[in-house]
Amino acid sequence: MTELWNYESRCWEAGYETVCGVDEAGRGPLAGPVCAAAVILPRGLDIPGLNDSKKLTAKRREALYDIITEQALAYGIAFASEQEIDEINILQATFLAMRRAMDQLRVRPDIALIDGNRETDFGLPVHTIVKGDSLSANIAAASILAKVTRDRFMLEMDEKYPQYGFATHKGYGTRAHYAALREFGPCPIHRRTFLKNLHAE
Repeated sequence: MTELWNYESRCWEAGYETVCGVDEAGRGPLAGPVCAAAVILPRGLDIPGLNDSKKLTAKRREALYDIITEQALAYGIAFASEQEIDEINILQATFLAMRRAMDQLRVRPDIALIDGNRETDFGLPVHTIVKGDSLSANIAAASILAKVTRDRFMLEMDEKYPQYGFATHKGYGTRAHYAALREFGPCPIHRRTFLKNLHAE
């Protein structure tokens, strides 16, 4: 079993039978939803190349997405919208998306491993892991599902709002994105609370 299973192994040794990993994609962009995924992989499953989604090419993430969704014991993927982000802030919206993803799991986990250092009440024991997407197999799998799903959504939005270049930057605050915002103003999927400093850029 690879080092990616170390955290899961500790959970099993502590008596937790079913471990899920949870991660998000899209906390930082100026536009679009935040996406979260929850994954329960079979114990010790070896998926070659499994790693933090940010360290993988888009093509590799797409290939791993198919492997993960085919082989996972259970998985859930969910969004919190840009409106929800504006209403309750990005941290709470991220927790909301995570909760929705966990609610989709057809197998009830005994503990959740969550990427990062912030936690909330998910109704089950939680262990946060900083850089967990490169340290835990289940979190790495969740990071890939969340990233691929959100990127696919932003590609759809690029067709709907082609003037912003969403296909290229996926909503992140690049120079080109800020230039498009100044020229065209925000579209319906922009996060209004993220644009307060728009003219200061």
